[in-house]
Amino acid sequence: MNKAEILAPAGSMETLQAALRSGADAVYIGGKRFSARSSAANFSAEEIAEAARLCHKYGAKLDLAVNTIISDEEAEEFCEYIKAAAKSGVDAFIVQDWGCAELIRRCVPDAVLHGSTQMSVHTAEGASLLRELGYTRAVPARELDKAAISRICNVGIETEIFVHGALCMSVSGQCYMSAMIGSRSANRGCCGQACRLPFSAVGNKSKAVLSLKDLSLLPYAQELAEMGVDSFKIEGRMKRPEYVASAVHELKASLDGEAPDMKLLRGVFSRSGFTDGYYTAQRTDMFGVREKDDVISAHELIPKIHELYRFERKAFTADFHAVIKNNTPVCITANCGDISVSAEGDIPQQAIKRPTDMDMLTKQLSKLGDTVFSFGRLTADIDDGLIVPAGKLNELRREVAEKLTERIISANTPAYTITDYLPQKPERSAVCMSEKLPVRAFCRTVKQAVIAAPLSEYVIIPEELINDELLGAVDTGKIIVSPPRFIVNEEKLANRLTELKSKGLNRLYCHTPDHIAMGRKSGYKLHGSFTLNVFNSFSAEYLHGLGLEDCIFSVEATLPQIANVCTSLPIGAAVYGRLPLMLTRNCPIKNEVGCGKCTKKLIDRTGRELTVACSKDYVEILNADRLSMLDRTDELNNISFGVAYLSDEDDDMIRSVLTGRKPQGNITRGLYYRGI
Repeated sequence: MNKAEILAPAGSMETLQAALRSGADAVYIGGKRFSARSSAANFSAEEIAEAARLCHKYGAKLDLAVNTIISDEEAEEFCEYIKAAAKSGVDAFIVQDWGCAELIRRCVPDAVLHGSTQMSVHTAEGASLLRELGYTRAVPARELDKAAISRICNVGIETEIFVHGALCMSVSGQCYMSAMIGSRSANRGCCGQACRLPFSAVGNKSKAVLSLKDLSLLPYAQELAEMGVDSFKIEGRMKRPEYVASAVHELKASLDGEAPDMKLLRGVFSRSGFTDGYYTAQRTDMFGVREKDDVISAHELIPKIHELYRFERKAFTADFHAVIKNNTPVCITANCGDISVSAEGDIPQQAIKRPTDMDMLTKQLSKLGDTVFSFGRLTADIDDGLIVPAGKLNELRREVAEKLTERIISANTPAYTITDYLPQKPERSAVCMSEKLPVRAFCRTVKQAVIAAPLSEYVIIPEELINDELLGAVDTGKIIVSPPRFIVNEEKLANRLTELKSKGLNRLYCHTPDHIAMGRKSGYKLHGSFTLNVFNSFSAEYLHGLGLEDCIFSVEATLPQIANVCTSLPIGAAVYGRLPLMLTRNCPIKNEVGCGKCTKKLIDRTGRELTVACSKDYVEILNADRLSMLDRTDELNNISFGVAYLSDEDDDMIRSVLTGRKPQGNITRGLYYRGI
């Protein structure tokens, strides 16, 4: 079993130092741009270089989060940013955006890529796809139980699991609530944490039913290590140094077989305590908010936690050898592993009183308190009757310690191939212009599919709805199979896709990389959902190369951004419907009032009602207002097709929508004009 890595967050240099001194094996940070925690202090270019040196001094690694989606206009700046980070010695890049990953490969061909949890990978097939595409590590969704984690650990890619910190209600990368409500995109690093605001199934304004407790899997750390988890990730780039130090310290204790001090961790920061999340597949007692008592406890614990990182951590043992000979400059050599350095001083003098001996050498050379070194063995070759003043020995000790530190930093700093690549957008394929924009219908019932099929280019139908009766009413050539957005049983779904293929269905709607992987394996034609978060030309082109026939562009893009996309991949746009704002494994209504009293809606603090669409394994929270661009399809330049997302429409309304009429009632234009 490999040694498990403790991966700590840092939003500032002080927190970085606290993490390293407390025992972190690696630290992940964000820069001033392209990071999913843009409101953290984050690191300037100079600070990234300093952070890399500090990590490498301890033999630790530095991972840089570049886990946002980028626009075409940002591509050149992104490339320069990546090259600078590579020169600084960053050990790995954490990536969400398909296009970003490709740009990194072009700029730094030997860069190490980690697939961010924002990619929403949650199956062994999805993790295998990342491995096939050259990623070193996958950071799966946080909504997995131990059986799913175990399967991912066995596919030959490093696995990084969140074990402590804030838990989002939505699957990461699948949340559009902050963007749609407040133009602050989580996928662009600006999440406004709308889920922490009051929401209730029955209009209780004191309830925050989308706010989960913080996660802590520290009591299961050894079990996870035995399972094969490579990296134990602590969430919290916006947290204080004390939070990070205590989490690292208790995680290390747990991995060493000791019981973690959960009372301490709760006092430092929690939301009504902790939950083990989805790990045990129980999903009970998961909801909580930050309470007054939690805040008071934190203030009382701060002084105690400071002790965890007041002093340098001893990361290495240094062995010393001293040569003190007549008529020869004093030489002190320090060895750490296969690294050896030396420093020379003056020629020793004859001792008048007590000559320098092993005791004196030990006393002076062992004073390594301000370094990362512990004093190991001492050997010496000393002629009789000679003396080296204590001050001179101290100078030599400091010199060899500094040299040894520099050599260790150098040995731990990766050297990359950095190209002169500058981004060039792909060639644009001609968009087939027709008198009327072809529209596809995403249907949530069999009845909707039957009504929509004659009026649509394709109907996108959840796989669980497809049966012989439906296939008798709808032409199989018009059906795009929509698998579950969150897959809990890969084998069952694989068998189902094989069955549907045998019935003449051959098109698959891909929500995440997992669906792409399973669709490729099953031989389906692949159609990308907007939940793949394609926001730039490079991502679109990359997915075309991966086998997608077309893809719906990000719903967070503006009309001008869509118009400027250059790709050979036909792209579509959402043109109608209550868009899903969240994909969650936990039902907020069930938690508040129980399934028997299901209201099928959540009410926010302003009185707006959000439809909740429930399925067996997950819940989708839909927007209160329907998006509609049906009366403005002429403004959707560069678009090959539109998609109408049906939810609770009656028969006449479905026909009205799919014949291009603007719906009655409140509508939204989404982010097409206002942007994020």
